[in-house]
Amino acid sequence: MQDTILSSEFCSSPDLVEKLYQYGITKNYHEGDIILNENASIRSIPIVMKGMMKVIRTEEDGREILLYYIKAGESCIMSFLGGMHHEKSIVKAEIEEDAEILFLPIDKVSLFIKEHPEWLDYIFRLYHKRFEELLDIINAIAFKKVDERLLNLLHKKSELTHSDTINTTHEQLANELGTARVVVSRLLKQLEEDGRLKLGRNKITLLKSTN
Repeated sequence: MQDTILSSEFCSSPDLVEKLYQYGITKNYHEGDIILNENASIRSIPIVMKGMMKVIRTEEDGREILLYYIKAGESCIMSFLGGMHHEKSIVKAEIEEDAEILFLPIDKVSLFIKEHPEWLDYIFRLYHKRFEELLDIINAIAFKKVDERLLNLLHKKSELTHSDTINTTHEQLANELGTARVVVSRLLKQLEEDGRLKLGRNKITLLKSTN
């Protein structure tokens, strides 16, 4: 599995793949584990080998909002930028789905930029993708209603997990949307009545549209 992930990302540089394994440290985590907290020092960059994690920002009033997901083969651009500039983390990284993470020390991140053009291209591609996702979030918060944002989030989770059934709670969805649980519960009930989804215990099943 590991060889497939890194080899596909850096297919033109087997030497880089070898160095990632040589200098990186692999650890396994369970859903809900926190691998990086806000205001923590960034000593290494996480690359998701399998599973998935999410990056969250906490506001001053304690509300959280989901910034983006990181799936297998990807890394956290916020960690890249903060680590390379010796800054504290401004986000929290939480495991969304049981995951295997390869941690690459910060000094190797900078070294690989000089030695391997493929590594720099990887960082730029991640930056471009996250920038577009953050623009989408800004647009959603500014112009979309909460019910539309909620449905979009559920479809995103379904797409990432390749399943119509999403294991989550109303509280988790509310945190990711930066709203109250009671609001999410009310909207989910309305969506169920509209035939868009089916609610279960700690799970939500998206229903195919009959239109």
